[in-house]
Amino acid sequence: MHTTLTDARQRPARTAPRPSLIREAGYAYFPIALIARLPFAMMVVGILTLVVSARGSLALGGATSAMTGLGTALVGPLLGAAADRFGQRRVLLIAGAANSVMLATFAWLAFAPVPDAALLAVAFFIGASMPQVAPLSRSRLVGIIGRAYPKERRTPVVNGAMAYESAADEIVFVFGPVIVGLLATTLNPAAPVIGAAVLGLVFVTAFALHPTAAKATASAGGVRPAQTPLGELFRARVFAPVVGALGMGLFFGAMLTSLTAFMAERGVPEQAGLVYGAMGIGSAALALGVALFPARFSLRARWLTFAAILVAGAALLPFVGTVGAMAICLLVIGVGIGPTLVTQYSLAAAFSPRGRSATVMTMLGSAVVVGQSAASAVTGLVADTSGAATALVAPLVAAAVVLGAGVWNAVASRH
Repeated sequence: MHTTLTDARQRPARTAPRPSLIREAGYAYFPIALIARLPFAMMVVGILTLVVSARGSLALGGATSAMTGLGTALVGPLLGAAADRFGQRRVLLIAGAANSVMLATFAWLAFAPVPDAALLAVAFFIGASMPQVAPLSRSRLVGIIGRAYPKERRTPVVNGAMAYESAADEIVFVFGPVIVGLLATTLNPAAPVIGAAVLGLVFVTAFALHPTAAKATASAGGVRPAQTPLGELFRARVFAPVVGALGMGLFFGAMLTSLTAFMAERGVPEQAGLVYGAMGIGSAALALGVALFPARFSLRARWLTFAAILVAGAALLPFVGTVGAMAICLLVIGVGIGPTLVTQYSLAAAFSPRGRSATVMTMLGSAVVVGQSAASAVTGLVADTSGAATALVAPLVAAAVVLGAGVWNAVASRH
């Protein structure tokens, strides 16, 4: 007995295991959060496909898609603010249920003898009620890192988490339209919209009920922190990433629309999505690689570096003459996109005012939607009147906005 007690005293104490983000969030969290954002990726393309098939009007299809984006852009930040104020769980459960009902209603109305205005109104409410899974997931992970990691280790872990989140967004926005095409082709045009409603009801609910939702806005002591004044959201170091995200949205809308015009002039408009995917490959790969960047490569330097690559790639677009050259150019552009997006979200996470993380993240997400919708409309008009070569200047203008916001951020962050 004496020997046993002596051995026990001499045995070194067990050290606490190093925190792991996967373990802290829970092994089920990441697949749930990934699938829960699929309805958002399926929504715009699915609605466009359904309206064109049911009503035979491409113009109406584009208008309904635009109304969906408008609803998301206007109400998304309000949902983020509500999540900060009342907690993610309550907001997600209400928004998820309402969105599924709206999607199912739209699938029925598309073939019903109702005026086009009814479709436009429901499309707006679909966008307005769309659960902001991606921004709220980023907010949750930032909160988990703040509680579980010592201060000196938080920055690289946040950068890695933002890299994963950006890659996850790329994955769903590549596969979302593919799923829409498969469902619409093998079943019927309403299937993608109904499928999005079902996915939302199941996985958004699971995301809302996950244990991380209850702790999303709690401090280390389990108490909800006091919110800073609303005016703190409009400081330069917070607002510069929002303007940068707007520029990224402008680029996405301008690039896809001008690329479609480019492919249409070559008689293969249906291949625009495949060529566009080349940009997604480079973007997702480099987004994940951000976690490996050394700490001395600062966030403001990363933004300026990769935004410059984006501008350089976009400057070549008006001079591209073949589909192969376009694909190569988009691969180069993707190298600039992924790290720039990750950096914008990392900066937003670092400078979010206390108690307003979800609000800031949804501001960035909504800025992307606003930019994408606006650029798609303007670039489409330019392509119709002046041709693809002129329309391909639009992505360069958008890239310049991204770089300009990066310069603003670099200046503001020095003070």
